[in-house]
Amino acid sequence: MSPRTRTAKETLAITTKIVLPNDTNTHNNLFGGQLLAWMDVGASISAHRHCKRVVVTASVNNVSFNHPIPHSAIVTLEAKVSRAFNTSMEVFIDVFMEDFVTGKRTKCNEAIYTFVAVDQNGGPIDVPELIPETEEEKMRYEGALRRKQLSLILAGKMKPSEATELKKLFLGE
Repeated sequence: MSPRTRTAKETLAITTKIVLPNDTNTHNNLFGGQLLAWMDVGASISAHRHCKRVVVTASVNNVSFNHPIPHSAIVTLEAKVSRAFNTSMEVFIDVFMEDFVTGKRTKCNEAIYTFVAVDQNGGPIDVPELIPETEEEKMRYEGALRRKQLSLILAGKMKPSEATELKKLFLGE
C-alpha cells in the first residue's frame, strides 16, 4: 500500500465496555447518549488511523438503536472507515452486546459517522484513498457515495440531477 492508500482493516478500532449503573437510564438499559459518546470516540480513532491527522466529527448520518443493552452487559464497538473522500471519511460502527452470563454475542446497534481531517488551523486537508477488501467492506464502500450524495441533496449542496449514484439506484441510469 502506498502512503496515500489504506485498507479498511488498517482503520479497525475495537472498544469494549461494561454497562455500569451510572451508564443506565430509568429502564436499567444503557443510556443512548452514553452509547453515542462511546461510538463517537471509537469512530474518531478509526478515522485517525486512516489519515494519521486530527479529525473532527462532521455528522452522525445514521444511528440504529435496534436492541436495548441491559445493565452489566459487555458492549463491543467495532469501527472501521468505509470510504474516504477528499477530506472526509465515512466510518461504520457495529455495536455488539455480550450476555454477562452466557457469553452470547448479539449485534444490537450500528451507526455511520462522518469525520473531516483538519490541519493545525482547523482547515480541511486531504486524506488517503481507502481500499476495501472483504465483501462487507466493498458493499459499505459502494453505499457510502450514495449516502454522501443524499446528504448533500438534503443539505441543499447538490442538485438531485447531479446525484449520479442515486440516479443509477432509482432510475437504472
